[in-house]
Amino acid sequence: MDIGDIPLFSMLRGRLSYLSERQKLIAQNVANSDTPGFRPKDLKQFAYNAPARAPAGGLRPAGVQAVTQPGHMVSSSASSAASRGFQETKSEVIETTLDGNAVSLEEEMLKMSEARMSYDAAIGFYQKSMNLLRMAARPPGR
Repeated sequence: MDIGDIPLFSMLRGRLSYLSERQKLIAQNVANSDTPGFRPKDLKQFAYNAPARAPAGGLRPAGVQAVTQPGHMVSSSASSAASRGFQETKSEVIETTLDGNAVSLEEEMLKMSEARMSYDAAIGFYQKSMNLLRMAARPPGR
């Protein structure tokens, strides 16, 4: 069994991927804080959509193709949230300089610290969940 088949770990992988991408965008915003006309970007809020799975009876939901060979491609409707690209949005503009740059370093640093705290929390949750799986897999009495 692959650990990615467990919905909790699939969701955590998607969340960590989202936070990593968000940190990259925030770093780009900070790097372009002196670029004339630059508008800051951010990602839409992370939302986990569980991958479509075949029920125990073998029937699939309408529109979901079967993957019968390892080389088959998975349709976008059946792929996990981590494998899809995240959607960029324009950040809310608080102030704009005379050259048209709308990056606020204070706002970007707040976003970065928020993303870092969320990333640390997700990593901690991932580690605790792995420890629970290891404990469950140990033979009794150890």
